[in-house]
Amino acid sequence: MGKVVMYASVSVDGFIADENDQPGPLFDWLTSGDVPLDESGVVKVSQTSYDYTRPYWDQIGATIAGRHVFDMTDGWDGKPPGGVDHVVVVTHRPAPEGWDPEAPFHFVDGVEAAMAKAQELAGDRTVEVAAGDVGGQVLAAGLIDEVRMDVVPVVFGSGKRYFGSVDAQHLLEDPDVVIQGNRVLHLRFRVRR
Repeated sequence: MGKVVMYASVSVDGFIADENDQPGPLFDWLTSGDVPLDESGVVKVSQTSYDYTRPYWDQIGATIAGRHVFDMTDGWDGKPPGGVDHVVVVTHRPAPEGWDPEAPFHFVDGVEAAMAKAQELAGDRTVEVAAGDVGGQVLAAGLIDEVRMDVVPVVFGSGKRYFGSVDAQHLLEDPDVVIQGNRVLHLRFRVRR
């Protein structure tokens, strides 16, 4: 079984989106370089960010996200982002009407069921958990091994929190990766057990 990683780009004050669910400048680092990060040709980062991010993306076997993110992105048009093989959507609702049943998206009720499905799909590869409410629930359930943040130099003041509504203390180890890219600081912490 692979490790479980909570991940997102985040403001320095801990938000993954503003009050209107918009990322604002949080993704600017993904277009601030000259090295293509994926096949789209749109996502271009610095060489430093590429060297850190691409190997991580290549390890991901499944991503867990909430229904809100799925709906906001229109389900990524049925193609998981970043070349991920499968997306497990935590939801109490069924797949949208007309949804292609062959698309590699799996709709499950609850974070424990989502984790079980994601680990089955990922095998020995990494399970990525999108930060936010679902990520916070997975952290609170003690299922996160590592926290990755791409910290962007902006202060939102309010919005959607990286750890969602987590209300208990969770200790992380000292960062074992601190890498400066263009308009981003890549951080990685192991979760203390």
